[in-house]
Amino acid sequence: MKFFEKMTLLWVALIIMGSTLSPQSAFGITLQEEEELSREFIKVVLAHYEIIDDPLIANYVNEVGNKILSVLPPQPFYYHFYVIKEDVYNAFAIPGGHIFINSGLFEAMDSEEELAGILSHEIAHVVCRHISQKIERARKINMATLAGMVAGVLLGAAGGAAAAANAVTMGSMAAAQSMTLAYSREDERQADQIGLHIERKAGYNGKGLMDVLKKIRSKRWFDSNEIPTYLQTHPGAEERMAYIDTWLEKHKKKAAPMDPYYFERAHTRLVAVYGDKSTALIQFKSAVKKNPANPLAHYGYGLVLEREGDPKGAVEQLKAALGKRAFDPYILKDLGLIYFNDGQYEQASRILEGAASIISNDPEILFYLGRTQAELGHLTDAAATFEALIAKKYNYPRAFYFLGETYGKLGKLDDAHYNLGIYYEKKGDLKNAAFHLKKALELMDDPNKRAVIENMLKDVKGKQIEKAKAEK
Repeated sequence: MKFFEKMTLLWVALIIMGSTLSPQSAFGITLQEEEELSREFIKVVLAHYEIIDDPLIANYVNEVGNKILSVLPPQPFYYHFYVIKEDVYNAFAIPGGHIFINSGLFEAMDSEEELAGILSHEIAHVVCRHISQKIERARKINMATLAGMVAGVLLGAAGGAAAAANAVTMGSMAAAQSMTLAYSREDERQADQIGLHIERKAGYNGKGLMDVLKKIRSKRWFDSNEIPTYLQTHPGAEERMAYIDTWLEKHKKKAAPMDPYYFERAHTRLVAVYGDKSTALIQFKSAVKKNPANPLAHYGYGLVLEREGDPKGAVEQLKAALGKRAFDPYILKDLGLIYFNDGQYEQASRILEGAASIISNDPEILFYLGRTQAELGHLTDAAATFEALIAKKYNYPRAFYFLGETYGKLGKLDDAHYNLGIYYEKKGDLKNAAFHLKKALELMDDPNKRAVIENMLKDVKGKQIEKAKAEK
């Protein structure tokens, strides 16, 4: 057995046994540097791409990712899983435990097994610190530049994201130098071996990764000029598939029965809300005709009809979905949002209250419930709902804006200006933030809030000075 294969099997054994020894102890940039790099990388992503921050989709992908992570020994950082709105077939991981999958690749999947296969592979890249080890050779480069290099390699070596990714790369360093950060065939082999083992230990059969690789490989034949980004950043597809096929033959095992509903629900929403509208309309209209007993066919059709500007048809389809899958909180939520957007606030309030009683980790439910209560004139209830949302510490700046507006209508001007100040500070509007915080300080009697406001004003003033210097 080759030395590389022996070492990989040793890593696998250590991980499966739950040892604290792991590839993270190998050479590379420090864990603190990984965290700094990840923060810079996120800035690059947000500047060029749209993250699908949809609770149903994001929560589901993170649940699958965390299910896989649960079989690993304690990790040095908290993992995050994201879906990027981009048709290009791609998935990648960066140092610091941040894992991304493009919506186009997610759309192409047919099961949770396939999603688990991709996520396990990317988790293995992070565990093995493949990118971190390569960055070790470039320590003298600042983290912002490194983040641009990594983004240029991983985000879009080909396909629809090419222009943005190439701009990022060339803005930081020559593309040829950046490609030294790309995965090697040995990296891919190691990530497959470790990924398959942890995926199997998490309760999956391992076949999903093979199915996804087949789909990615087949896509290249539709356009000979476009090789899927995933195949450029994750080389050796044929070798990988041969290895995975052999591994599956040696490790035959039936996975535990899995309810497909949760994958299909997230997939349905992704296609219906974020996919091509015309294609989705045809797809779900046909699905309802072929299988009227399927609640998700009605759910998807209703979501597309909402996009088409047909709230009446959308309500009809979502009610049909609930008739077959009663009390699904996400379908309830979407029905409530349709009622809200159509100005039917009484119905929206009733539906959203029901959804909020079932699910507690969806900020949109509380946000639109608060807005509905405000529209109905139930201002005290609305303020309490917005306060409850803010107390959960979600990154939801709009809650501060509407809470400020609600307190203003209630005549509580100190709290109104206070919350509006927080909103504008979070949005980066320093002028309006300073205005409202100063007004809040003039009116506020609460000593604790006064202390917070004073500190916020100092921070805002500091940012204003920095901004003025940068503009000179």
